[in-house]
Amino acid sequence: MYGPEFAADPAAVYRRLRAFGPTAPVELAPGVRATLVTGYDAALHVLRSPETFSKDPRHWRDLADGTVPPDSPVVPMMMYRPSALFTDGEEHGRLRGAVTDTLARVEAGTLRGYAERSADTLIDRFAPLGAADLLGEYAQVLPLLVFDHLFGCPAGHGVRLVEGMSGMFDGVDAGKAYELLVATLADLVELKRRRPAPDVTSWLMEHPAALTDEELVHTLAVLMGAGTEPQQNLIANGLRLLLSDDRFAGDLSGGTLPVEDALDEVLWTDPPIANYAVHYPRYDVVYEGTLLRAGDPLVVSLAAANTDPAQAGRRHPGNRAHLAWSAGPHTCPARGPARLIASVAVEKLLDRIPGIEPAVPVEELRWRPGPFHRALVALPVGFPPAPVVGRSGGGRAEGAPRSPSGPFPPSVTESPAPEPGRPRSVRARTAAWWRGE
Repeated sequence: MYGPEFAADPAAVYRRLRAFGPTAPVELAPGVRATLVTGYDAALHVLRSPETFSKDPRHWRDLADGTVPPDSPVVPMMMYRPSALFTDGEEHGRLRGAVTDTLARVEAGTLRGYAERSADTLIDRFAPLGAADLLGEYAQVLPLLVFDHLFGCPAGHGVRLVEGMSGMFDGVDAGKAYELLVATLADLVELKRRRPAPDVTSWLMEHPAALTDEELVHTLAVLMGAGTEPQQNLIANGLRLLLSDDRFAGDLSGGTLPVEDALDEVLWTDPPIANYAVHYPRYDVVYEGTLLRAGDPLVVSLAAANTDPAQAGRRHPGNRAHLAWSAGPHTCPARGPARLIASVAVEKLLDRIPGIEPAVPVEELRWRPGPFHRALVALPVGFPPAPVVGRSGGGRAEGAPRSPSGPFPPSVTESPAPEPGRPRSVRARTAAWWRGE
C-alpha cells in the first residue's frame, strides 16, 4: 500500500484484495504487515467493538519486539501518544471529552467567517492571473489559515506545521517531521500558558479534564492533523469532481452549485483519509473464517468499505451513512465544522471564479504516495482573470479570537502574488507560499 501504483489507482487494489474476503493481508510500508478491512459490515464491526479491538498501539506486537523498526516511515502515524486517538476506555473518555467540549465553544458563524475571509485572501492572490494550482495555492493553505485563527497560532508557526503534518502523512523523513510538529506545538502550549486567549488552545487548557502539557501537545497534534491534511484533501477532491465530472459540471454551467452532493460523493468514493482507523485485536479473533492475531494491526479501509459492492445501492446524494468520519467511540468529533469549512471553500471559489476549468485531463492528475490518505499532488486550473475583492485584510468575525499575528499572518496579507516556478513537492510549495515566495 505504498508507492505510486497504489496511489494512482487504490480502487483497483481494493478490488483485488476483496478476493480474500472482508479482510486481507497487506504491507503498509516495507516489512510492516497489517490486515486491511475492506468490507463495510466488517468495518462497522471493528469500529464498534472496543471490547475486542483496541486503538492503543502499545498492543502492536511487531513494533514492541523490533520486527518493525522505530524509524519505519509509518511509525510516526501509528505509534502511541497520550491523546484520544490512541486510547481506550476511561482515558479515551477523559481526553475526548476535553476535545468535544472545547470544539463546542467554536460558534458556527465565527468559523464560517474565518473560512470565508481565508478563502477571499487566497483567491485574491491568483484571481487576476487566470491560472492557479488549487491544491498548493488554495485547498492546502485555507485550513491552515482557519486553524491559525482557531488555535491562536503566532506568526511563523504555519510553515513548521505544514512541514510537520505533510511529512508525517507522506512518510518522507517522517521521524523528523514528527519532531518538528511536536516542538512547534510545545512552543504554542508554552505561549498559551503565559498568555491565554479566547482560542481553542487556551480552552483546552482550562478544561476540567486537566490535560498535562504532554497531553495538550498530542491533542493539538490530533486536531491539527485531522483538520488540515484531510480537510485539504476533501476540498481538493471535491473541486476535482465538480470541475471534471459531467454530472456536476453541467449543473455548474447552468447556474446551480451542487456542492453538498459533490462532497457526499467524495466522502463515499474518495474519502480524504482512506485507510487509517488502526485497531489491534486484544486476543486472537476469527472473523469470517480468517484469524486476526492479537496485536497485529487491523487497518480499517474507510475507502474500500464505502465502495464495498454490497453497499452500491446506498451511495446516492443525501445518504451520509458512509464511514469517512469513522464510526463507534472514535467517530470524528468535528464532522460538522469540517464539512462547513469544505463547503465554504468550494462555494466561495466557484462564486468568485465561475469560468474555472481543469488545466489538464483528470486522468493525468497525479496522487501523492502513502498508505493513509487520498491526496492530489496538484490541481492546476485555468479561468478568465477575475477581480480582486479587497476583503482579505478586513476585520475579524464578531466574537472571533484574534491570533497574535493579527487577522491574518503577515506573509499572507503583505507579500506579492506567487511567481511561476513553484517548488515541486507539496511541503516545499506550501511553505514557499506561506513565506510569500
